[in-house]
Amino acid sequence: MKNMKYTREDVIRLVQEEDVEFIRLQFTDIFGTMKNVAITASQLEKALNNKCMFDGSSIEGFVRIEESDMYLYPDLDTFVIFPWRPQQGKVARMICDVYRPDGTAFEGDPRHVLKKVLKEAKDMGYQFDVGPECEFFLYHTDDYGQPTTITHEKAGYFDLGPIDLGENARRDMVLTLESMGFEIEASHHEVAPAQHEIDFKYDDALKTADNIMTFKLSVKTIAKRHGLHATFMPKPKAGINGSGMHINMSLSKDGKNIFADPSDKFGLSREAYYFIGGLMKHIRCMCAITNPLVNSYKRLVPGFEAPVYIAWSAQNRSPLIRIPGTREGMRVELRCPDPSSNPYLVLAVCLAAGLDGIRNQIMPPEHVDKNIFRMTEEERQELGIDTLPDNLLAAVDAMESDPFVRGVLGEHITKYYCKAKRNEWAQYSQNVTDWELEQYLYRI
Repeated sequence: MKNMKYTREDVIRLVQEEDVEFIRLQFTDIFGTMKNVAITASQLEKALNNKCMFDGSSIEGFVRIEESDMYLYPDLDTFVIFPWRPQQGKVARMICDVYRPDGTAFEGDPRHVLKKVLKEAKDMGYQFDVGPECEFFLYHTDDYGQPTTITHEKAGYFDLGPIDLGENARRDMVLTLESMGFEIEASHHEVAPAQHEIDFKYDDALKTADNIMTFKLSVKTIAKRHGLHATFMPKPKAGINGSGMHINMSLSKDGKNIFADPSDKFGLSREAYYFIGGLMKHIRCMCAITNPLVNSYKRLVPGFEAPVYIAWSAQNRSPLIRIPGTREGMRVELRCPDPSSNPYLVLAVCLAAGLDGIRNQIMPPEHVDKNIFRMTEEERQELGIDTLPDNLLAAVDAMESDPFVRGVLGEHITKYYCKAKRNEWAQYSQNVTDWELEQYLYRI
């Protein structure tokens, strides 16, 4: 979103001038679900004085009931009016940081985790810029307004209307996001039927994480107005491509991108190589964050353009890390994250891993310019190419065993997050699926 700098007075004036009646104080839980406390305009001064309170024990993964009082500190620069709400008695929002009653930042607030790592980067002289590529599916709803996985369209990559039945909804989404200050760089139909992508402008990491949360809310809201359901579920259907959220990253120092070095054969600087090395070293233990659902690992399988192998390349799209061929700004693209993830935690672990690579001068292995999916197991072993975890339980085990990732997230988030994800895996494992009935019921 365009860089607006608001003071308290600006916010108060905008609320009065624009006839804003309700303000939503938004924050994000550890699983990336947006929450909010709605106040009326009469309570605005109280909110701006950081005096708005909520019960933290009612939010999963936050706190126990005996320490439940939490305060919301609004970030004034995130003030925006929702264009889809009524024009009289408008609704606005501010994204908030979560604090304890004693005035300390709450360690279970994902936004705080990202801010902490950004401070480390700043202390090293770096600004971390990120551009996400968010994919989603648009499906029909049933007679009761509940989502289905039904679509009548059969469009493919970059197709347009009348084949692309979601085109009008997508156009409406782009216009809505632009009216909220987003700079939309591209939007198009993706590979699978009913799959779409909208890309917005590269920005500093905190703003980008805020933008991803706002983007998901806006896309779902506009889809509903078109009688459709937008889902960020990574793999709603077997046999077709899943939805990813590729993360394009770069570091700058004194306004200059430090990943670029024209004298290098790939155009990469030493810092860029170290950043890639750090990502590759820690990625297995980051997967429970970048790919947080049981369903996430149905996307990370060979044959559907999603990465499976831990390798990097400047030439092809099969590895985990790709160096896009760009003249504008050298960047590193991590291709495993999916849009069900918590963007604050994803960017925090990505940046921390990259900085670890720079601090410890971790050189990545040789780049791989062949299609890794076509290699034999022996060829991959010879090149030392490891794989990502193949299910959520393996990813949680890897995360829990890694002091580095635990340190980035903090013990509070690690504990609650892993417990919830183990519970999710247990429920999934005990569930009897249609596949099992089809395979076994008739012949055993």
